[in-house]
Amino acid sequence: MKVCDYFDIKHDASGREYLEVYLEGIALLRLVLTNKGTAFSPEERIALGIDGLLPPQVNSIDQQLERVYSGFKREASPLQKYQYLRSLQERNEILFYALLDRHLTEMLPIVYTPTVGEAVQQFNFLYQSARGLSMSTLNIDRAPQAIRNYTWNDVRMIVATDASAILGIGDQGYGGLAIPIGKLALYTVGGGVSPFHTMPVALDVGTERTDLISDPFYLGVRQRRLRGAAYVEFVDKFVEAVRARYPRAVIQWEDLAKDAAFAVLERYRKVLPSFNDDIQGTGAVALAGLLNACQLRGERLRDQRVIVYGAGAGGCGVAWAIRQGMVRDGLTDDEARAHVFVIDSKGLLTSDRSMEPYKKVYAQDPARLTGWKIAGEVPSLLETIENVRPTALLGLSGQPRAFTEPLVKAMASGQERPIIFPLSNPTSACEALPEELIEWTEGRAIVATGSPFAPVVYNNKSYVVGQGNNAFIFPGLGFGAILSEAREITDGMVLAAAYALADYAAQKHLPSGNIYPPVDELNEVSVRVATRVIEQAFDDGVAQSKKVTRATAADYVRAKFWKPKYLPTVRGT
Repeated sequence: MKVCDYFDIKHDASGREYLEVYLEGIALLRLVLTNKGTAFSPEERIALGIDGLLPPQVNSIDQQLERVYSGFKREASPLQKYQYLRSLQERNEILFYALLDRHLTEMLPIVYTPTVGEAVQQFNFLYQSARGLSMSTLNIDRAPQAIRNYTWNDVRMIVATDASAILGIGDQGYGGLAIPIGKLALYTVGGGVSPFHTMPVALDVGTERTDLISDPFYLGVRQRRLRGAAYVEFVDKFVEAVRARYPRAVIQWEDLAKDAAFAVLERYRKVLPSFNDDIQGTGAVALAGLLNACQLRGERLRDQRVIVYGAGAGGCGVAWAIRQGMVRDGLTDDEARAHVFVIDSKGLLTSDRSMEPYKKVYAQDPARLTGWKIAGEVPSLLETIENVRPTALLGLSGQPRAFTEPLVKAMASGQERPIIFPLSNPTSACEALPEELIEWTEGRAIVATGSPFAPVVYNNKSYVVGQGNNAFIFPGLGFGAILSEAREITDGMVLAAAYALADYAAQKHLPSGNIYPPVDELNEVSVRVATRVIEQAFDDGVAQSKKVTRATAADYVRAKFWKPKYLPTVRGT
């Protein structure tokens, strides 16, 4: 199968890759994955009809990287740096990935959280050129035709969002497309997924933001969001169009409102292999960090008492993963439930409360609260801390500075190494700053955050702040599902990703007190995660690939891991 109608990747008699293109001249230079810019050789320039259309100097990719990195450094603000990288991606995508690969630690916070949140909010003004697939209420009835218009013939990885719950900033309408674009950049640079097989998708079902609807510069449809049966019908049409053209694609559902997030995952996970990163990815990365924090405490996961503050998609996903981990560590389902306390905006979830259906499985039996001292009918966060005496507190509420000093000190009382993870993104939504948590616990807390933070210096000692970044999970999980050709992404595969991350960090970094690896090791983490996911896919009986076995998974992942490089380019016929 040709990559697309404009070019194909082939191999010569010696097995070396080359690019065969079916365009020439300026059109070739405008196609971002065929454009090498000043790296086209003199012979290629003549053969491809671009002689005289480029500067005379021929540069290596290393020379180009020096130039574009210098340009990146000249940009004054994170948002300007983001736009610089997006412009490069729309000009020369191979060079973009090579630059990102070389400077991943520095650039990850730009292409992903926290800067991508600001980019979403400014999307209407930053927009420059088309990328991805836009399905809206205006064209959903033409979904099969629209998806045929997409360039790539063999899409394997799709990130789709309806932008109803972006990070901690809520409904962003069509601007949410920046999230799938950023996520897929990490799938490629961090997870080895070729950009020739990816597709970002905006599911524009409207917005509740009247300021967007009335904004003359707004790029999305100007209507209130579809709800209920109309929403389901919309997503059904999209999924059917994907199945028809890309039957081997994996879908990552992204930033859907909490009710829709659970419903969509349940409806489609067996139709096309799919997962929800906000639920399952967040749960897996939090479980991995908690497992290693338990090792630092010299304890087992089954012995922890955990409070999860926030009962949206992320919070319930974390509660699910931790309970699964506790069951794996020897508890019954009921015992694990009694160890994990989930709190929403009204207080502790208890089964006698009225609540959304997806929360009920995380609610506590009111009988377990016998003897608790509370002021009202529902225990607050502080009251839950005072009565449970938790060993771990995880924040997924999106409520900035919700972990106050009195609350943290109550949490840390009687705990030698309290575990406190304010995981909400972006940085502005973080429940507490790491330096506050370190100070309020006198340096005893094991701290991890969702967004990147610099090390904290307290009493002349430096504390590395672990980053519980979903990027340690979703690229490897998706890549493993692709390579195994899994017909479904099982819960076991998600948990396998969590344990792969935990084991890697425990081996490489736990001896120095760090529960998560640094971002610059993302490639190796993704290899380990993808390998474990493939193995689990075989164990669960959902792997369909004839090219890999459980025994060959590790070597196969490394062999298929895509890296940015220029290929020799020839004119096709």
